[in-house]
Amino acid sequence: MKILVINTGSSSIKYKLFDMDGPKALALGVVEKIGSEDGILTHKMAVAGDRFVKKVEHSPFEDHKAGMERIVDLLTDPQSGVIRDREEISAVGHRVVHGGESFQSTCIIDSRVMEAIRENSHLAPLHNPANITGIDVSMNIFPDAIHVAVFDTAFHQTIPMKAFLYAIPFDLYEKEKIRRYGFHGTSHAYVAERAAMFMGISLEKLSLITIHLGNGASMAAIKHGRCIDTSMGLTPLEGLVMGTRSGDVDPALPFFLSRHMGMSFEDIDRLLNEDSGLKGLCGTNDMREVIEKRDAGDRKAAVAIELYCYRIKKYIGAYFAALGNLDALIFTAGVGENSPLIRELCCDNMSGMGICIDPAKNYRYSNKIRYISGKESAVSVLVVPTDEELKIALETKRVIQP
Repeated sequence: MKILVINTGSSSIKYKLFDMDGPKALALGVVEKIGSEDGILTHKMAVAGDRFVKKVEHSPFEDHKAGMERIVDLLTDPQSGVIRDREEISAVGHRVVHGGESFQSTCIIDSRVMEAIRENSHLAPLHNPANITGIDVSMNIFPDAIHVAVFDTAFHQTIPMKAFLYAIPFDLYEKEKIRRYGFHGTSHAYVAERAAMFMGISLEKLSLITIHLGNGASMAAIKHGRCIDTSMGLTPLEGLVMGTRSGDVDPALPFFLSRHMGMSFEDIDRLLNEDSGLKGLCGTNDMREVIEKRDAGDRKAAVAIELYCYRIKKYIGAYFAALGNLDALIFTAGVGENSPLIRELCCDNMSGMGICIDPAKNYRYSNKIRYISGKESAVSVLVVPTDEELKIALETKRVIQP
């Protein structure tokens, strides 16, 4: 069985093709700057072992259909393609950012599902419309494949009302569905499952805190395989300090900025989502650059890292309290997997909660799942590489072959 995973943005298409016998990735890539003259396609094809050969094309792509057709051309190329024809793709798994309360889990896409995704677009106006475009284009190009929607929000739909409600008039929840939804659900679910397998303990017996640290960052409290709380809210802006997003701020801040600085709501939205976080604090949203600046004596970069890790530590404490006990703390995503300094600072001085890391294990590089906790640690601390595309492929296979 071949499953193509698609993640469509407003001007991009990320893709990854899996042979589910394994499973193993056959090809992956991204089309960027769709609709502009300087479009670019980066395509990687699997060769012997775990190696990939990269091909880069600079070409304008008029629309998403043109981008998807070029992806198909590369996948089916007689000399370098990985499949014979497009009919070889059994299913297409689509990442959909927001499922609202309509979707508790992955589902096969039909007219009812499409309408519900459209109805939830007001909750994710920058993402759901692009996801819908990707589904429409893919259904046209792969008419014989089964199309499946995998929602970023679905994993968090087990959160109880006491955790997802905001203390605002209840009518706003009942009529407008304003509540905490959470995001990165595919990643949180995947690393929790992988950690449980690695530990040799059933997921249903574990209490976990998962920490997804990329340019976007979020945490989840997972008890017996079910998410009970998460740091992102109605939108991905709430919670941790991120690359360009502020995370938690005083809810009155937008009104202050509007009244005292004359900023429009569009300006405030841009400020909090695109010009805040690490970028706002020290001028760059790349954690590697922030650490380099800190090590060179940059005071703002040092404060940014302290704030970033302090916010994570506060959430660890809060989720420990919500869970009642903790079996494992899991770091994942770009920063979580690759920055031993950030992991060290997040776990520093937490021995009172049973969290201790082994410096040698923490600083020893590996791209594999591993323990970094010390012998004296009551809580297992792990680094678990995430693979959201693989999780989408596995979810797609699960619903089409129950």
